[in-house]
Amino acid sequence: MKLKTLFALTLSVFTVAITGCVSTPTGSEPSLTFNSGDRIAKYQRPVEQLAEATKTVLTRNGKLILYNVVNNTFKARINERDVWVTISKVDAKTTQVEVQARTSVGGDIDLAAEIDKQIALQLTTYPTP
Repeated sequence: MKLKTLFALTLSVFTVAITGCVSTPTGSEPSLTFNSGDRIAKYQRPVEQLAEATKTVLTRNGKLILYNVVNNTFKARINERDVWVTISKVDAKTTQVEVQARTSVGGDIDLAAEIDKQIALQLTTYPTP
């Protein structure tokens, strides 16, 4: 009986120890791994072009759930994963794009990298400023 109790206690402590939270653009979410699955890239393009390219890529790959025009954040559902994209201006010429993809268990860095790459390729269809 004591062995079963000790095993149950050890298992519950281990379960609590490996879980955590990961911050997302819309708050924080529980995670079993500490891999946030995010990818950051910088481009010398205006925010408007990046927002349009992001909207096109997310719509093409899945379902666009949220597009916040005020702070340029997107949320989409692609292949049963939540994808967040945040666009922010770094300086007069540089804009930063942060792509974060998450499953119900943890981050998906491969999907985040793929979306980031598709955004970069979509930018090539727009004229340079």
